[in-house]
Amino acid sequence: MTSTLDPSHGELLLTTGVTGPASAVGHRLTIAMTDWQATVTWSGDQPSAVELTVEVDSLQVVRGDGGVKDLSGVEKSLARSNALKTLDAKRFPQIRFSADQIVTAIDGGYQLNGTLDIHGTSRPRSVDLRVKDLGSAWRMTCDASVSHAEFGVKPYSLMMGAVKVADEVVVSFRAEHPKG
Repeated sequence: MTSTLDPSHGELLLTTGVTGPASAVGHRLTIAMTDWQATVTWSGDQPSAVELTVEVDSLQVVRGDGGVKDLSGVEKSLARSNALKTLDAKRFPQIRFSADQIVTAIDGGYQLNGTLDIHGTSRPRSVDLRVKDLGSAWRMTCDASVSHAEFGVKPYSLMMGAVKVADEVVVSFRAEHPKG
C-alpha cells in the first residue's frame, strides 16, 4: 500500500542565512517549494520506504528577514531568479530524497536513511521525521540542514562576496495526512 502527500497536505520551506563582511545589509530568506510530492510505501502499519520529489522551478521567495530595508517584490523576484541560476534549475529540475531504510527506534517518529540528490550530486542522508497522532490524522514534521558545498552548489553572492548566502540551508517540512 502507498500513500501520497503534496502541498495540499502541508509545506516545504527553506531558510537561508547570510554571511560576509557586509552581511547586515543582506536578508535571511524564507523560500517555499510549492510543487512537491512524497510517496510513502507501507508494510502493514509501518512505513517501509519514502520518496520525495521537489520541482526546483516551484521555488518562491516568501519573505526576507533582516537587511537594511524590507524585501520588495522586485527583490523577491531577483532572489528567486538568482536561486534558480545557482541551482541550475534548467539542467537539474528536481531535488529528490529516497529513503530505502526506515528505522523506528527514534523517540516520536522515524529515522529515514537514504539518498539526497541535488544539482546532479547524490549523498547519503539520514533525516528524523517526527510523527504525532492527532486522532483522525497524522502530523509529520522534520527540520534538517543541507550544505551547498556538499552538493557542488556555489551560494549566491553580491558586492564582490561582501554579502552571500550562507552555506547551510535549513529545510523544514510540515504536513498532515488523514488516517485510513
